[in-house]
Parts: sequence; structure tokens; C-alpha cells
Amino acid sequence: MTQRVVVLGAGFGGLEATSLLSEEFGDELDVVLIDKTAGFVFGFSKLDVMFGRSIPEQVFHPYANIVKPGVRFVQAEITAIDAAAKRVETTVGAFEADFLVIALGADYDVARTQGLAEAGHEFYSEAGAFALPDTLAAFEGGDVVIGITAGPFKCPPAPSETALMLDAMLRQRGIRDSSTITLVMPFPRPIPPSPDASAALLATFEERGITWHPDTGVRSLDAAARVARLGDGSTLPFDLYLGVPVHRVPAVVEASGLTVDGWIPVDPRTLETSWPDVYAVGDCASVGTPRAGVFAERQGATAARRIAARVRGESGDALYDGRGVCYVEFGGEEIGRVEVAFFEGRPHGSMEGPSLELAAEKREFGASRIKRWFGREWTPALAE
Repeated sequence: MTQRVVVLGAGFGGLEATSLLSEEFGDELDVVLIDKTAGFVFGFSKLDVMFGRSIPEQVFHPYANIVKPGVRFVQAEITAIDAAAKRVETTVGAFEADFLVIALGADYDVARTQGLAEAGHEFYSEAGAFALPDTLAAFEGGDVVIGITAGPFKCPPAPSETALMLDAMLRQRGIRDSSTITLVMPFPRPIPPSPDASAALLATFEERGITWHPDTGVRSLDAAARVARLGDGSTLPFDLYLGVPVHRVPAVVEASGLTVDGWIPVDPRTLETSWPDVYAVGDCASVGTPRAGVFAERQGATAARRIAARVRGESGDALYDGRGVCYVEFGGEEIGRVEVAFFEGRPHGSMEGPSLELAAEKREFGASRIKRWFGREWTPALAE
């Protein structure tokens, strides 16, 4: 009888896990990939749309286009997860599995930050980022605050990228001198595990007149006074507020009793949960690495390799290495490359660039994933 792997969530982790299992087994394994959305969008593509480099249709990759041996995509809302039984309830029926991979990411709790919905703009969701081009185009100058409420949050470099891309946009439009940009982050430096990358960003902030406000988060927005109230008791005036909301696991994960301290606990090297043959990868899991796609991708691959060994009746020895590489926009056409490692002693990282050459490497990163996961050619937007 054909064994079944059910993968919940079609982000970096889910897409990589299903791709690897298809390569290993083809039609000999039944792989079901379930996601409530119709397609995939890179995190960096949201910024491309937000700053007018692309339009949503150019960065959207429909899951219906996935044609891989042994893999079928189901678009449905997941309503319950029974980890002990490896059974999943959805809006289109129930699915039972021999192996279960939970890769449902993190949701955004906008309501947790008073005033964010009324006075600010969140830019981390697709809907939020895709709604911002007209807002940014209409901005005539003033005080901009880019604020993080609290950690952990997805893609730690993204708020810094947003500040630098906004700086470039305002300079291009000739209104930078009549504007301020302040970045508020609850970390002592922009990319904590990489002193080199953080130093490069802080030097660029100083060069471009971007104010860095570390070690505190935004607690609330006062819509009437147009000020952001910070955790350290200070306030910042704003004409435009771009916010990163509080992150949390999807409600169905919490309701299913899978979490401890808000996230799914796993063995950080194997991604196994406390339930046999149930794995959790990516942003919903408590792994000890940043919540970013490049880490979820390697976690998904590790889980898939361990499942592949179990299907063959072998003892799996694949281990997650806690490493990741990400690309950081510095505005204009320059890209930095950050490589970090978390399981090799104290977390540490290195920085290369920024440079024009690394922009091509970043485009290849995106193009290669779409080729692997969706089987088609695609080129990310170029910086202008």
C-alpha cells in the first residue's frame, strides 16, 4: 500500500519538502500539499511590489501549476490537526497520513498593537504590501517611522531593507530633504548574529540620514496625535507609519494543542515533534534559527530526507545544520549577502558586499527556486 505524506503549508519549507520527496519516490509515494492560498510569493517580491518594481501578477506563482510526480496540491482551509492520529481536517474533507509535516508559517496579529490598523500600514502580509504602492506614491514628505512591535518576526533584514529602499525612493522623487526615516527595532543591532552585516547597515543608515532606534519596540499608535509610543516610554511623531505586526502561530495550530510558549517545539536538528512521524518546519516551529524562508527551506529538506529514510525502512541520519544565506537590499542596485550559522558554537555570521554583482546572484536565487518548485522560468524584478 502506498504511503502518504501530508504537508501543511506551501511556503519555502513545504515546497522544498514536497519537491525532494517527489525526486526521491515519484509516484511511489502519495504526497499531499495543502494550503489555503492559491499561490506563492517571495518575501522580497512583496517589497518589489511595494516600491513599484513589479505588479502583483508578476510575482505570484500559482500552486495549480505544480506538476510533480506523486504530488497533488489541495487548496483548502485547515480546520483541525490531530498530531497523534496524523489526521487533518480541512474545508474539503479529512486527510490521514503516515507522515505529517507542519509548515504553516506565522500569522500577523495586527489587533495586538493598538492603533496599528487605524493609523498605520503593515507591510509584511501580501495584502498589506500590495496595498502600499499608491500610499507611497501619494506621500509628499514628512516623518516616516518603520516600527517592529516585538520579536520574533520574519526575515530580520526586511525592515532595514524597507528603510533603505524608501530612502532611495524619496531621493528619486526629490522629497528626501523634507522627510525623516526612523527605524525602531527590539534588537541591539539590525541583524543580531552578524556584526559585519549590522555594521554595514548602521554605517549606511548614518550616511543616508536614517535614524536607528534599537532595543525597544512600538507598543501603540495614537491615531489622533499621530505619534508612536515605544516600549522605553518615548514617542515618535509620524506622518507615515510602516509596521511589522506581532507574529503568532496560526489559530488552528494553537487550537490543536501543538504549541508550547506560542510555537511548536521540535528537535532542532531533526525537526521532529514529540509525536512520532510528525515534523514541524519554518516559522511555526521553535527551532532556534531566524524565521526566514532560507532557513525553512533547509528544514523542509531535512524533514523530507528523514521521512524518505523511514519510507525505505532505514534509520534516517539527516540533520539540519542551522545555516542560511540571505540577500539584503541597500537601495538602488546594490545587494549584500549575509551568511549565518546557528549550531556551530555561538551564532555568527559574515557579510559580503554590498555590490552590483550580488544583485545577479539574488535574482538567480529566486529564479532557481521557481524553476525547482514550479518547473518554469521566472526572473525577479531589477532595481531601478
